[in-house]
Amino acid sequence: MPPPSVVPVMINTVIAGVVLAVTSVFPALDGWVEQDWASGALLTVEDSAGVRADAAGEAAVGGHFRIGSATKTFVATVVMQLVDEGRVGLDDPVDRYVTGVPKGRNGDRATVRQVLNHTSGLYDYAHEAGYSTNRWRGADRFRTYRPQELLDVAFAGTPYFDPGQGWHYSNTNYVVAGMLVERVTGRPYGDEVRSRILRPLGLTRTSVPGRWPALPHPHARGYAEVDGRLVDATLMNPTLDWAAGEMISTAEDLNRFFDALLSGGLTSAASLDAMRRTVDDTGAIFAYGLGLQRFDLPCGRSVWGHGGELIGYLTYATRADDGTRVTLSYNPLPTEVPASAVMGLFTSIYC
Repeated sequence: MPPPSVVPVMINTVIAGVVLAVTSVFPALDGWVEQDWASGALLTVEDSAGVRADAAGEAAVGGHFRIGSATKTFVATVVMQLVDEGRVGLDDPVDRYVTGVPKGRNGDRATVRQVLNHTSGLYDYAHEAGYSTNRWRGADRFRTYRPQELLDVAFAGTPYFDPGQGWHYSNTNYVVAGMLVERVTGRPYGDEVRSRILRPLGLTRTSVPGRWPALPHPHARGYAEVDGRLVDATLMNPTLDWAAGEMISTAEDLNRFFDALLSGGLTSAASLDAMRRTVDDTGAIFAYGLGLQRFDLPCGRSVWGHGGELIGYLTYATRADDGTRVTLSYNPLPTEVPASAVMGLFTSIYC
């Protein structure tokens, strides 16, 4: 699909054919739009009292969005299922399963566990100019990338540290994890996600798009600021993120996925326990397990899940141990939603 011309856009609060929320369940979302922090936002809460859903601006209740790095939890779940099947050893060197890993760049020494929890030290290819889907890339956003290309960029960089000697979030880890799934199963990682997770859970509105640049309808548009203008960044070929962040979903599907995973419905108890063993000293707002983030709220409660970002889309999918689950997705504008506002919203729900 050829890239459209880049033109300034105006934010509209109504998308033709999409029914927006009429009565606000969560007024904070309207405030984010009114203050030009976001062009759209949606939130779905599910607990013992039922389901509450709301949307503001261009977003629609039930709308699709790019989930970014929340893809990592799907991939980690498949890897842990392979561990349960005895086909992968969690503490095996990852190059036992992945070809094309050069010596001397940690890939031949890092274990599967260290790849999944970002303690491998592998350099993040997304830190190279033009290799981040969180930045405007012009016509390159429609280019198709092969996973090995991404690893070649990563292994040209210097590792952050020796395996197990630190923590550094790196998308390279989940490109490696996706390649591991393909090498062990002999099938595309997306097919394994579909057959092992999406179909059994009935996640009919979740997809692994591959080279497809669009989103299913309804969806809010994503925007980026380019040379002082706001441009439509909705369409993009997400192969640059591949198994590290390409998937598309809805709040309802993400709530169902994290509920199934964290209640023990997708892996053995031992594997789920391993996924929940975290590196706490990350320097971020979360502790990190195997494809899972733990967020500690000001009231003392902790929730599990994963955040995700691709240009124009920000997502947080979470679940507490009492079964309450909350998924938020919004479309940031250049002024952005303050982190305190995001934390305040989750705190108001969970605490």
